Amino acid sequence: MDATNDTSPPDWGPFGRPLFEDPEARALSRVGVVDIGSNSVRMVVFDGAARSPAYFYNEKIMCGLGAGLGDSGRLNPEGRKRALAAIKRFQLLAHGMEATPLTAVATAAVREAEDGAEFVADVERETGMNVHIIDGSEEARLSAQGVLLGWPGSYGLVCDIGGSSMELAEISGGQVGRCVTSPLGPLKLASVKGGKKGRRSFIKEQVARLHDQMGEQPNRLFLVGGSWRAIARIDMDRRGYPLHVLHEYRMTAKAIRDTAAYIAAEDPDKLRSRCGISKDRMALVPLASEVLVEVMRSFRPRDIAVSAYGIREGMLYQQMPQKLRDRDPLIESCRFAERKDARLPGFGRTLYEFILPLFRSARPDRMRIIKAACLLHDVTWRAHPDYRAEVCFDNATRANLGGLKHSERIFLGLALLHRYRNKREGTHFEELYELIPPEEQLNAEILGKAMRFGAMLWLDRDADIGELKWFPKKKRLELHLTEAAFPLFGEVASARFASLASSLGAETEILLRR
Repeated sequence: MDATNDTSPPDWGPFGRPLFEDPEARALSRVGVVDIGSNSVRMVVFDGAARSPAYFYNEKIMCGLGAGLGDSGRLNPEGRKRALAAIKRFQLLAHGMEATPLTAVATAAVREAEDGAEFVADVERETGMNVHIIDGSEEARLSAQGVLLGWPGSYGLVCDIGGSSMELAEISGGQVGRCVTSPLGPLKLASVKGGKKGRRSFIKEQVARLHDQMGEQPNRLFLVGGSWRAIARIDMDRRGYPLHVLHEYRMTAKAIRDTAAYIAAEDPDKLRSRCGISKDRMALVPLASEVLVEVMRSFRPRDIAVSAYGIREGMLYQQMPQKLRDRDPLIESCRFAERKDARLPGFGRTLYEFILPLFRSARPDRMRIIKAACLLHDVTWRAHPDYRAEVCFDNATRANLGGLKHSERIFLGLALLHRYRNKREGTHFEELYELIPPEEQLNAEILGKAMRFGAMLWLDRDADIGELKWFPKKKRLELHLTEAAFPLFGEVASARFASLASSLGAETEILLRR
């Protein structure tokens, strides 16, 4: 239904109406893309809420198409065979998943190789798949769009490293600006003459050229690409960082310098085994770390964030109507989860409105997390009761949810844990709690206990169950129940209300609203 013709009350205030029932959104419910890169060939099939899709299928083959390209000018012959076999497999899989036609792009190695067009012709002849050879500027633009899929409205510089090239793109206010490319992929660097000294001179020269083209970029740097993600994994290992989620992982320039030194000093086989990095990828990491150190030195970004979204997600974003791009990926994903898995889809909105008086002074960025928690409060009900709280925490902290900082993942996870459990001690996640300060842990506890109590007043999704009134200065919590809801305030509900009041440090009063 078009929002302009809708006469129903506004849903969730500034968050807007859900769009996953819109025909344009449904058309994007399962989309398959193939990325033929210089180092790997990957197929991803997206499924689920169109604005924040789940990875229905994701397979990568490290073909090394660009290996030796700098010397021979041609694609790696063995890589060609492996890539063609992988693409044939992907085409068959996509057909079975009803995700055809696949959208396929080929990047630096194929566009630069003498036999690149010949390889694409082979693919098209043997699979029927249309492959688009994109230039460096288009590659940068698609990668930047992938970042916007996860961070709508973000601004900064997107840096995407592949096997044979590295691209930069500006993003600001949800739009992609200048885009440039460079031959700074690790496969290319391996063939630079002059050993380590010659390679570093080449890197410095190329990054200086990029700086001249892009100008000062003092904002956030978004890192896209497998080699950057591998460096982030190693940074986590060096720091002993407990949450192994790459998307939105933050690093500083000093951390990158320290990690580059760590990579140079450690045994590569032990390091890759410890960090879960493939042998082929690990061979490229030292070269990529040299590039990243120079990018940091030249551009001096304010902060650095790793993006798990890149060119493949950018290809999906390309197909979205603008009104879908403008949506909050976190909220749309949670709406989809509620609709699919909750026992009473739609009650999340009732719960949100019920507990809202406790959070009147919350900032907009906190309100979206509160809303997400309410939408997700009942989606793991099938888990065993003894483990439900931990399953909630694990799902929230490790799920594929866009638009979430690591601290927000922990806050959301703790809130959902307290939806099913009064105490957070005694789980094997306790080291993760420390990623947010004690006062935030308490706020998450209050949110969780508010949902835990509110879920006891379950009539139907549009029922008037009453209201909470919170007077923070007086530390007074009032519960005003309707006649229909009053019988629901039994012994368990009373105990949960008392537990919420205890976390608030509040006195309580229960009133019947007539």
